[in-house]
Amino acid sequence: MSVFVTGAAGFIGSHTAVRLLQQGEQVIGIDNLNDYYSPERKRSNLREVAQEARSAGQFTFVEGDIRDRALLERLFQAHEPRAVIHLAAMAGVRISVEDPWLYYDVNLTGTLNLLDRVRAQKQRATFVLASTSSVYGATEALPFVETDPADRPLAPYASSKRAAELLGHTYHHLHGLDFTALRFFTVYGPRGRPDMMAYKVLDSAYGGSAVPYYNGGQMHRDWTFIDDIVAGVVAAADRRLGYQIINLGRGEPVLLADFVAALEQLAGKRPHLIEQPMSDADVKYTYADIGKARTLLGYEPKVGVAEGTRRFFEWYRGQRA
Repeated sequence: MSVFVTGAAGFIGSHTAVRLLQQGEQVIGIDNLNDYYSPERKRSNLREVAQEARSAGQFTFVEGDIRDRALLERLFQAHEPRAVIHLAAMAGVRISVEDPWLYYDVNLTGTLNLLDRVRAQKQRATFVLASTSSVYGATEALPFVETDPADRPLAPYASSKRAAELLGHTYHHLHGLDFTALRFFTVYGPRGRPDMMAYKVLDSAYGGSAVPYYNGGQMHRDWTFIDDIVAGVVAAADRRLGYQIINLGRGEPVLLADFVAALEQLAGKRPHLIEQPMSDADVKYTYADIGKARTLLGYEPKVGVAEGTRRFFEWYRGQRA
């Protein structure tokens, strides 16, 4: 049987596909290669996945949209996946404020389409949703724990993801689907998106482009390396847990200013930072309680910020070369 990975050409999706292939899985990847950032970057990611498939597993890529119900019906009937890892989404907290309709169309309608295809299967797949720490909003509880109501999201992106979590509960309740929502905390690493802070800092250091530097860098983030996130995602796909919401983070918040300084030291160049006030859609702190992930998924993050920034920098330098 196969594993269905949506957003397979993206940052987390391509890494997840590679990990599954290394385990000998048959992976069906779908991505619409939209222009949120350069489609060529996504095609480059796919080439790396395809290269891995030459030595392990089997990879089939379909260029398509999760809002296309007819396409999903054909794919599910042809492949009958044992698990659906749903990573496709419109990302970005601040940009979602400008076009909330698109974020809801993709992040909620797309999720509904996938859930309904799983419901229609004879042997129902395990469903893993990529959610986000942004659903916690401006919670005062530290660390962030899954029992928090998470009912005050600050941006359309976060509210669309919270709505998708709740939709998963509906399908679990009515149809018995095994649904796990993984709340990711500030993921970074090789193949990272160019709109993410880590990438923008190095781009600025080498190219001089201006980077908004919110609140003077006085914001804590639970920076989590891509390899650790993928380990949690794959573990969730292998477990039938009923309905669960689980944090995936490092569990060690780091000041944005310190994270930027680490990248600056590796580059040996200063980025062009433009100080700006913090957005109303942003928060000063993210901090994951990962006790539940340890218990249910055997999750144990291994890559700290010092090692993670070094690996990211080496990848970025290689890309520039």
